[in-house]
Amino acid sequence: MSEVMLALGWALVWAGGVVLADALALPRAQLPVPPRSFSGTAMLLFAAALAGGVMLVITGALPVSVAATVLLASALSAISNAKRKVLGEPLVFSDVALVGAVFQHPQFYVSALRPWQFVVLGGGFVSLIAAVALFSSAALAPRLAGAALALTAGLGLGILLRMKRWRGIAEAPDPEIDVRDHGLITSLLVHWHNWRRVTDPAPCDAPKIAGQSRQLLVIVQCESFTDPAALFEQPRFALPGLESARNLAWQKGRLLVPGFGAYTMRTEYGVLFGRDEAALGLRRFDPFLTAGGETSWALPNRLDDSEWASWFVHPHDLRFYGRDRLMPQAGFTALVGEDSFAAPAPEEGRYVTDAAIAERIIELAQDRTRAGLIYAVTIENHGPWPPGKAGAESKAAPYLELVGHSDAMLTRLLEALPQLERPVTFCFFGDHRPSIPGVIEPAAERHTPYVLMRFAHDGTALSVSGPDQDLTPAELHHAILAAIRSGEAEG
Repeated sequence: MSEVMLALGWALVWAGGVVLADALALPRAQLPVPPRSFSGTAMLLFAAALAGGVMLVITGALPVSVAATVLLASALSAISNAKRKVLGEPLVFSDVALVGAVFQHPQFYVSALRPWQFVVLGGGFVSLIAAVALFSSAALAPRLAGAALALTAGLGLGILLRMKRWRGIAEAPDPEIDVRDHGLITSLLVHWHNWRRVTDPAPCDAPKIAGQSRQLLVIVQCESFTDPAALFEQPRFALPGLESARNLAWQKGRLLVPGFGAYTMRTEYGVLFGRDEAALGLRRFDPFLTAGGETSWALPNRLDDSEWASWFVHPHDLRFYGRDRLMPQAGFTALVGEDSFAAPAPEEGRYVTDAAIAERIIELAQDRTRAGLIYAVTIENHGPWPPGKAGAESKAAPYLELVGHSDAMLTRLLEALPQLERPVTFCFFGDHRPSIPGVIEPAAERHTPYVLMRFAHDGTALSVSGPDQDLTPAELHHAILAAIRSGEAEG
């Protein structure tokens, strides 16, 4: 009897600990308790029972299993809160796909954690490993009980995930609202389950765009590029290259990017594939995970490959986001990765410079045998940025210096591309705003600038007067298609 009471006591500790740990995830619902919806809390408990059962099978020790489950829920809440503070979005299910990247490129992620969070998470992980090593039991009975618990919880979880009430989340997913109402772990599970049920769109059947004019299309996706004069409300920060591009633009305005401080692939997908977030549904959180089934919609595949050559240029690890596999499927005939560039000199920083990318674009643009598409993704202005001195402007100084390098790249391309003696369409945009804690933090305004320019064979800018136009990345894709169709029609 005492063993049963002890087990019940541990069960109460486990349930209460998991509910409290998940309640720490922001945003939080208002009281009364429970802090989340009843169905969300029920799913949380079934998920925790599944995890606890698996741990019991591994360790044979109930206290260790309870502690591990509560620690896992606490770690998820801590990581989600850290991410939300820096990027303005709680943890989403597709972030699991980036776990490998955390180890390959830790500098992109570890900076999101405060020192105390890093110490607590690391210490908790080490403590858990030590507890498993010291307190695991060889007894068979707890392991059988754990297997039964995991099986029962897994079946219950499967039933809960198929409830009709979760269909609304599939149609209009919103991590902020879903975490607030149902909890972090429930939102992760429901989003993942419904994401797996989303199907690929029908193949694109639009006619291919010819390239008989041998026109050139250059698209530059510039890392963390925005207009600092508007961002800091300081006219003295105006970028001369950006101002020149706006004066020459066929179309310009604000790009309504779907992320802040990260998630380059969301903007990149929109510009390359032209499918908007409403059509993507749950795929919008990381559209590259499923883009392999949508490649007929990709910009290079919309072009007649017998008349167009296409290059994807990115001087970084092309395995990041699976670009090494996806871009050939999307129709790019050549990938120009980091091995095609000289390593940056010590005084140039960590990454290949924007100046080097500009020169490579100009080099590739000399090929006039066919029409050409060059899609370049820059890396020089990737965070985290080194700390500046006290004061907001001083803290932003490293970013401002690098965004100046990006603007110099834009100026260089504005000088060179019109001199190629071929029709040119040139698009330049920022993938997202930078996240610099204490200086630039998540807010409702997340847009970046875009400029779309067209140059005739003799280098004359085909500018069109008119008001700025706000576009989503998918809408920019269609504006680019319209521009090159015009270029082909004009010959």
